[in-house]
Amino acid sequence: MDLQRITGLSPEQLTELTARVHHQLGPLTHPGGRPAAIGLYASVALVVALHRHNLTQDLAGALFDVSQATVSRRWDLLRPLIAATLADLVLAPDATVGGSTVLVDGTLAATWDWKTAEGMYSGKHQTTGFNLQIACTPSGDIAAVGPVPVPGSRHDAHAYYASGLADLIFDLDSTLGDKGYQAHVDISPVRKPPGGELSPEQRANNTVINSVRAAVERAVAHLKNWRMLQTRYRAPLAKFNEALSVIIGLYFFTRYFEAYE
Repeated sequence: MDLQRITGLSPEQLTELTARVHHQLGPLTHPGGRPAAIGLYASVALVVALHRHNLTQDLAGALFDVSQATVSRRWDLLRPLIAATLADLVLAPDATVGGSTVLVDGTLAATWDWKTAEGMYSGKHQTTGFNLQIACTPSGDIAAVGPVPVPGSRHDAHAYYASGLADLIFDLDSTLGDKGYQAHVDISPVRKPPGGELSPEQRANNTVINSVRAAVERAVAHLKNWRMLQTRYRAPLAKFNEALSVIIGLYFFTRYFEAYE
């Protein structure tokens, strides 16, 4: 099996991640106990693959030659450990942004329409999901992701604060967002006044702002390379927060390796 293709991690990265998890977890089995159905290295690869491709647990089990129940147990065991072990690699936003303006935007991570969950339907996107808030550099490098997923019905201006993103970037020099963030960021397009028109200068200014904001789409695409955030999330919503933490950690983990290659 080509684990690099299925996880998005190089062999060196997967080995390092497994070592970090082992440091926290120790051995999968106790001395004298039954042999594990799948070893730690393959288990870490399995859990990363679930995030990378949003596989069903049944399909993941077929790929790794284990039962769906084993996949479920490894997912619940290793998801919080991977999130915790990578947390120290998540850079502070100013380490990525430096002195440049930070761009902010929201994106929807679609989920199943759980009947017990309220406020998940996004009228803008016509589906259910979480509103994720992202900050990036003008070149499209992710600087921060709001760690708290917000129900999809909430507007970006609310989600900006509720997600924790505003707190992460509050001390940066300047922030830029679309009209939904007006009065909440330093730079945003000017709205057309009721019954009036924008001046030529205002239209030109809006054009410049919107052209700069295109970098946010690249940042969103980078994050959604982890397809659990791009295709419909299947697991219980209570587990989404940890899954998001895993993906944020894996994003910065791969960037950490790139910096030293």
